[in-house]
Amino acid sequence: MNRTACAVGLLVGAVLAGAGTAHGEDAQGVVAAAQAHDGASVDPARAGIWKAAIPPAGSMRGEFDSNDPIGVMAGARIWADCSINWTDPDDRRLYCFSSATSLVYFLESPQAYLRRARARWPTLAHPVS
Repeated sequence: MNRTACAVGLLVGAVLAGAGTAHGEDAQGVVAAAQAHDGASVDPARAGIWKAAIPPAGSMRGEFDSNDPIGVMAGARIWADCSINWTDPDDRRLYCFSSATSLVYFLESPQAYLRRARARWPTLAHPVS
C-alpha cells in the first residue's frame, strides 16, 4: 500500500468514525474528495492545505544557507525549505528548520544552540552539487 492510499484510508476512517453519516455523506464521496486533494500531488490546486504552507522556491532564505541549525550544530548540512522557521527577536535573523521536531527542540534553548551552530558552521564543507 502506498503512502497516498494509506492517508486516504486514515482520512476516510476518521471521517466515518468522527462525523458518521449523519449529514448524508457517502463513503465514496469522502474517498473521491480525499483523492482529489492528494497530499503527494505536485499541483498546488490539488494538494490540499499542506502544500499551501510551503513557500515558493527561492522566496525565503535563512541563516546557515537555509540549513537546519540543529543539524549544523551536530556537524551536518540539513537543508530546509523554510516552511518551518523562527525569527530571532534580538537580531531579526531567519532560521529554517527541516521538521517541527527540530524547531521544538531548538526552542528549549535557542541562543545556546545558535552559539554552537555559529561555531560549527565555518567547519562544514560546502555541498558539491
